[in-house]
Formats: sequence, C-alpha cells, structure tokens
Amino acid sequence: MSPHSHPIRYVEPVFRPPSEAGSLILPVTDGCSWNQCTFCEMYTAPQKKFKARSEDEVLEMIRRCGETFGSQVRRVFLADGDALVLPTHRLLRILESIRQHIPSAERVSSYCLAGNLKRKSVQDLTELREAGLEMAYLGAESGDDDVLKKVNKRETQATTIEALNKMGEAGIKRSVMLLNGLGGLRYSDQHADHSAELANATQPEYLATLVVSFPQGEERFREGFPDYEPLDPMGLFKEMRRLIDGLDLSNTVFRSDHASNWLVLKGVLGRDKGRLLQQLDTAIHHPGQARLRPDWARGL
Repeated sequence: MSPHSHPIRYVEPVFRPPSEAGSLILPVTDGCSWNQCTFCEMYTAPQKKFKARSEDEVLEMIRRCGETFGSQVRRVFLADGDALVLPTHRLLRILESIRQHIPSAERVSSYCLAGNLKRKSVQDLTELREAGLEMAYLGAESGDDDVLKKVNKRETQATTIEALNKMGEAGIKRSVMLLNGLGGLRYSDQHADHSAELANATQPEYLATLVVSFPQGEERFREGFPDYEPLDPMGLFKEMRRLIDGLDLSNTVFRSDHASNWLVLKGVLGRDKGRLLQQLDTAIHHPGQARLRPDWARGL
C-alpha cells in the first residue's frame, strides 16, 4: 500500500446497509462466505470471490485511517458480506485496533450470516460486544422453510431464530431484513406468516423490508424456483399487510423505506401497528390516495 494512497483498499462494488451511509466502510473480508443465495447479486462479480483479508492489512488500514481521518469517524462498518465469519480472536484484535487508532468511533457494526454464528458462543459474542461491536445486520429474507429452500439460503426458521437470540443474549443489537415478494404468489401467505413468527420469537431491535428484485435478470433465481410468479404492487401490499398484522413486537423500529419499495412505511412496533395497517389499507383499497413511489424512482 503506497504511503500516499487512500488508507483503505476497496474491491468494487462495495455494499453497506442504508443506515451506514455516513460510516467508514472497513473491509475485513472480500465477498460472502456462502454466496449461493439465488436472489442475491451483491457478490457475484469474479473479483468478489470470498477471501478473508490478512490481519496485517486490516490493522494497517485501521492505523492509517486514524492518521488520515482523525476524529471525523463516528461509525465503522466491517465489510464485506459477513465479517463475523472471522474467528473471534481476530475480530477482537480488529475491534481493539479500532478503539486504539480511531477512538472517536462510537459504533462498530457488520453484516452477519446466521450460519456463521454456529461456531460462536454467547460468551464469544459478549466479548465482541464489549470490545465495540454494537450491531449486526442479518438478512433473514424469510421465516418460511419452503421459501428459504427454494432460494438456497442454507438456513431454516429455527437456525435463524437461534442466531438472533444468541446475539440478543449477548447484547448485540440486531437489524433483521425480510424480502417482500420472495415467495412469489404461491408462497406469499406462508412467507408473511412465518416471517412474522420469526420476528415475534426474536424481538429484534430493528426490522426492515425490501422488495425482491433482479437487476441482472432472473435466470439464476429461476433455476431453483422455476414456478416463481412475481407479485404485482397490490400483491406486495397485501403480503406486507399480512406480515404486519401478524407481528407482535414490543419495541422494534420498523422501516420499509428502501428504494425498492413502492410504499414507504416507518414506525415503531407495536406502538404504530394500527397506523401502518391503515396506510396499507389505503394503498390496497384506495391506491389513488396513497403516496406511492413512482416506478422510475425505485432501484437498488
């Protein structure tokens, strides 16, 4: 790494959650260790083949970021697709280095695959939280086992619940993502019902929904799901209403404001459940009165 270059070596494209827009994106791995979910196009480029960054490189990037950005950094996001695949001892050294060289950082977060937590105990996760890992973003996608199998997620509702509850017990905040429309027409009702079950069983601090989409085409997705029938906007609204109606959450920040959504929904569940259902009823029964995002404004 040249002494005059940018302190971080990025491998494009780089992805992060919308809420990490102002964060320092720090790659500790390249790509995703699973990378076989048929709906996901994020890490399919050849240069994004999974690889753990060397510890020396990561620690040097952290040191140089501290020198370059000083006290400007408030949040750090560990990239790429699932930083928690790294052994606990390596993650602890990374977090300790962030604390040493970027002391202004108030929060460190990461994507997380449920399967990667099988090798981590609650004690491991507690140590990571105490070292600075405050939040993990977990793409559950669905709580329905049939849908998860169709899209080759390698998880079940039970394994996802186990991972989320393990993080919750360790005190790590959890942001769970669900994909509206992932089960298509055939599995829409069970996708909504079982996703609500998953959320109710784990009570995540944050819950978000995105609309499934395929900017690069559906061929890869349909290899495992040949009978997939996509939902139109009205079908998506009805599925979302069924999901929210089935949610029994006590204090979860809910967001359906990603650019893929036609209807923007925001609230805290369960406090705002009635209002969100009313917004959906308006979109379903009086679409002309609903504030829908125009198709040209939707995207990833």
